[in-house]
Amino acid sequence: MPGREVAGVVLAHGPEVTGFVVGDEVYAWTEGAYAERATVPARAAAHKPAGLTFVEAAAVPRAAVTALQALRAAGTGEGDVVLIHDAASGAGHFAVQIARALGAERVLGTAPEADRDFLRELGAEPVEDPMEPVDVAVDLVGGETTAATLREVRDAARAVSTVNPAIAAAGGRYVPAEPSAADLRWLADLADRGRLRVALHRELPLAEAADAHRLLDAGHVRGKLVLTP
Repeated sequence: MPGREVAGVVLAHGPEVTGFVVGDEVYAWTEGAYAERATVPARAAAHKPAGLTFVEAAAVPRAAVTALQALRAAGTGEGDVVLIHDAASGAGHFAVQIARALGAERVLGTAPEADRDFLRELGAEPVEDPMEPVDVAVDLVGGETTAATLREVRDAARAVSTVNPAIAAAGGRYVPAEPSAADLRWLADLADRGRLRVALHRELPLAEAADAHRLLDAGHVRGKLVLTP
């Protein structure tokens, strides 16, 4: 079933679930989120960040966990110069902010011309190609971008793709994201400290899910689209 991100209120839980009670506000990475009610595995859920609305929180789980796991796999830390490809996308705009939170000194981002002011607002420097090698490069696009990612980084082991397994053959890292309650808790703390902004391109009713996919396929989405019941 479509939909992998959700936010809402716990209506019931299994007998072995101890971390949540009925009435808790949660957000999660799950399957079948295009619904008014969804079943969520406890291992992929966390309490909703208090500072985010339900709509904002629903935009976070899969996209931000993808960004966080990619940056961690590259060893992102203090003083690094980080390059994010497709930095105005859902995962990309989170990656910019998470890189900063992990200690990056500078964050560079590729994006369409129309999104460059948006990147600056997030704290990234818009670029077409970095003038010199960077410490960490993250590929969220695939295709030719994967090869560019490997060229742009000093050490191939710190080039990461979330979409293209072929990067591993050239010494980079393929990091397919996985649901993680611990990562969701880390992100919730980041959001509650005011360090994770959620950019909502548009909010659409669930009945217009097909229109949301058309917007995504057209490639004109900045940040995230969210469906609401």
